[in-house]
Amino acid sequence: MSALAVITQLFLALPLLALVVNNLVPRETMRHTTIGMSAGVATAQLLAAIIGFVLLSASGESSFRFALAWDAAKGLGYFRVDLVTLFLLACVGLVSLIANLTAFTTIDDHRSSFTNLLMVMLLGMNGMLIVRDLFSLYVFMEVTGIASFVMIGMYKSTRDLEGAFKYMVLSMLATIFILTGLSLLFIKAGSLSFDLLRPALFEGVVDAKTLLSWVALVLLVSGYAIKSGVVPFHSWLPDAYESADSAVSIMLSGIVTKIAGVYSMLVLVRLFPGNMALRGTLLVLGLLTIITGALLALQQQSFKRIAAYSSVSQMGYILLGFAADTRLGIIAGLLYLLTHALAKTALFTNAAALEKRLGTLNVNEMGGLQAKMPVTAFSSVAALLSIAGVPPLAGFWSKLLVLIALWSAGLRGVAAAALLLSILSGAYFLRLQKKAFFGKLNPRWNSVVEITGGIQVSELLLSIATIAIGLLFPLVLLYLQHAGLV
Repeated sequence: MSALAVITQLFLALPLLALVVNNLVPRETMRHTTIGMSAGVATAQLLAAIIGFVLLSASGESSFRFALAWDAAKGLGYFRVDLVTLFLLACVGLVSLIANLTAFTTIDDHRSSFTNLLMVMLLGMNGMLIVRDLFSLYVFMEVTGIASFVMIGMYKSTRDLEGAFKYMVLSMLATIFILTGLSLLFIKAGSLSFDLLRPALFEGVVDAKTLLSWVALVLLVSGYAIKSGVVPFHSWLPDAYESADSAVSIMLSGIVTKIAGVYSMLVLVRLFPGNMALRGTLLVLGLLTIITGALLALQQQSFKRIAAYSSVSQMGYILLGFAADTRLGIIAGLLYLLTHALAKTALFTNAAALEKRLGTLNVNEMGGLQAKMPVTAFSSVAALLSIAGVPPLAGFWSKLLVLIALWSAGLRGVAAAALLLSILSGAYFLRLQKKAFFGKLNPRWNSVVEITGGIQVSELLLSIATIAIGLLFPLVLLYLQHAGLV
């Protein structure tokens, strides 16, 4: 068995094994080790995905096909990974690791439940990334959604349940859209396999069957947009992010919406290249999301809600990258996904630190905390400068590539608009930093000390990654050119 065959088994086997262990071993025994085990699974996935990416890239193959239980399922079904999905599997592992490090501090009485739900969430996201048909993608998306819903309402407070209810209602609407769209697409194509769906489904004489394809596409894009939390389907997102525990918010903002929604959009772009209607829809959604999210972020008083609306806004740049409908656009969108995941994970980690030390997330009650919490302040500055696209941080390069991809695709007006809209990111960044960390220290916080433990480790890791990727990115560009990807 090849090394890739072993590695790919781990993406489903490790979360399943952790679920079994966590539920068979007595809860009191697992109480102090369950999150450590979960962090171990996340670390193993991160390393496995990186090694798999290197091995697949070196092999010269575009993808690697595998089946569970080795060859037992040959002829009955298969999974597949490629460089894109391995990259995203590494992102899932990274964000999951940070969520676990944060959970050491923020979660106490529900540690076993958190681990169970996180492993189910990992199974769902990993499954989405390795399946090869749209229906299986939907099934694993629902697994991820159910785990997310329960995690948001895990503490059963009024605020938690309100956020979970809003997420559930919008998710149900997305489910209706997606299932109806898949049904119509199946009627037209006779299959939902990635290998059989072709752009020709939308070409030719406009008849009843061709109309089915277009209606299916509209419904699928709408459903995936709800899962992504992009405007105008974003209403559930701020409440869910704010009400959930910070470790859960890290998962939702850092990776869940990106895999459940944005990756699904990418699947459509890769299945139906050259579809001008899909391209135009992503452009409109992208620009609308950037503007609306940023303007709403400027009006918020809660640290988490500012980060949540910022997350909405930045999702638009990923959609713009995909809308370029070129190899460079897809790579730019994926790199933006990574840098955005790093920055948003950092901001929600900062929120966990502030809530733990201050007992509030209202930025109007903060001020001058840079002197008391220098690591948290530095982490926040690094994340927000990266989001604003300030060189040489990681976010600068990903935003630059998105703009270049749009310009190269002939979308020069959109590229110019996206560049100008970056000013809004800088505006809410300056407001947040000024209110929370700069200026005169609020006397209420004279006794406050810096956060320690897993949260501080997370802040440092994410800040180092954001800076290191930015400084080393010219080498990444050389690799991409050498591999013929740009």
